[in-house]
Amino acid sequence: MEKRKLGFWEIWNMSFGFLGIQFGFALQNANTSRIFDTLGAEVDKIGLYWLAAPLTGLIIQPIVGYFSDRTWTKLGRRRPYFLAGAILSSIALIFMPNSPTLWIAIGTLWIMDSSINISMEPFRAFVGDNLSEKQRTLGFAMQSFFIGLGAVVGSALPYVFTNWFNIENTAPEGIVPPSVKWSFYVGGLVFVLAVIWTVVKSKEYSPEELEAFENSKNEKLKTSDNSIEDGCTEKRQFTIGLILSIIGLILSYFVHDINTKSENSHKELYILSVGILITGVLFALVSQLRKRKVRNGFTIIITDLLNMPKTMKQLAWVQFFSWFALFAMWIYTTKAVTGHVFGTNDTTSKVYNDAADWVSVMFTVYNGVAAAVAFLLPVLARRTSNKFTHMLALIAGGVGLISVYFLSDKVGLLLAMIGVGIAWASILSIPYAMLSGSLPSSKMGYYMGVFNFFIVIPQIVAGTILGFLVNTFFNDEPIYALIIGGLSMILAGLLTLTVTTNKKIDIND
Repeated sequence: MEKRKLGFWEIWNMSFGFLGIQFGFALQNANTSRIFDTLGAEVDKIGLYWLAAPLTGLIIQPIVGYFSDRTWTKLGRRRPYFLAGAILSSIALIFMPNSPTLWIAIGTLWIMDSSINISMEPFRAFVGDNLSEKQRTLGFAMQSFFIGLGAVVGSALPYVFTNWFNIENTAPEGIVPPSVKWSFYVGGLVFVLAVIWTVVKSKEYSPEELEAFENSKNEKLKTSDNSIEDGCTEKRQFTIGLILSIIGLILSYFVHDINTKSENSHKELYILSVGILITGVLFALVSQLRKRKVRNGFTIIITDLLNMPKTMKQLAWVQFFSWFALFAMWIYTTKAVTGHVFGTNDTTSKVYNDAADWVSVMFTVYNGVAAAVAFLLPVLARRTSNKFTHMLALIAGGVGLISVYFLSDKVGLLLAMIGVGIAWASILSIPYAMLSGSLPSSKMGYYMGVFNFFIVIPQIVAGTILGFLVNTFFNDEPIYALIIGGLSMILAGLLTLTVTTNKKIDIND
């Protein structure tokens, strides 16, 4: 028994919801720093304020994946999560630009990003559920296309509303401009409508059918309990937990020392050190629960973090440095372009807001490039290899970020985004195509959620240390955060060559 080969329009419909998801995600990425800046955020704290979202995602993503693997309703397995996340995200998008204070905006970002992740992560598993291995590359490429398309329009909306519809892009101090507000309103509507399209137009295999597909390949279906027994031992888990706890304590001591001696407070560094400490404690705690034969969702989720397939562990480093670079770009591009390229930090001035609008255009370009090359990268991978293709794409992105330092005109900034767009298209598709074949179908949702750790963790690291680095070593000049990001992306490209996989990206006929 094999999965049915889906037609082009069936794959189109099951991926269409990503248009709305990325519409909202693009508005968040391109405008959150601008909103924080407008509400009085300090430059070295902007990264910290962003952290509410990824910290929540770190908790939500594996839980959503775990339960979506075990869900079956009238709407199916993954679709209830698409719909719930879309409704919550749309409400947050409408409220975000109307936040009266900085702290309310940070809280809204927390809700918005968490809700987006509730929709987004099951979409990745949706491809693994519904498509055979031969069609998964096409499925991920289709998602990349809609991600790029949605991000193009979403990123460009503030510029479009100002320059095409004469909606003001300036406002009194502490007020978000009308062009940004209307962009978020439209984004909320598009988000929920696109996801509803996928929910209505797509079908899912039942758990029994998925089990039959597994059995037809003569694979023994592993239960969650077996994965614990066959994987990481209690002793090894306790040792890892102890080591992480010690590292977390030592780092917390040094962070305390830095904050005691430094004139500037860098309490955001505690997020990283205490996070490592808590992770260690959780591993140690679960190892003791397992010794007492306790088996529940909590012990399974924590333990299976150590049972990742080899390919997934190797891709984790590639993802870490790739997304560290992207987060540096999303946080600091507005400040880098307005300050370093256009020479102003006055958020009420027309020069600042025109430059901030141009950042939206830059983000539009890199997302447009991503949509344009979404189906070309697999062709290159077929002629060479997936690793070589991903390496080239990431190096192109790194060079693009670094080049912003040397540019002084609008056209040059757009050209720099071409490299970033190529990298973005590859990041959204090739790692998932490399990963999906190594995952058991019974845990596809969970491990896709865990794989997102290596998107969230670098965001946390970037948010905690980039502000400290910019403030301490670069005189509060955020352009250097983009240079660090560019170097990180180039390193990610080189690390791609260490991933153990001989599979090439196949093109569905």
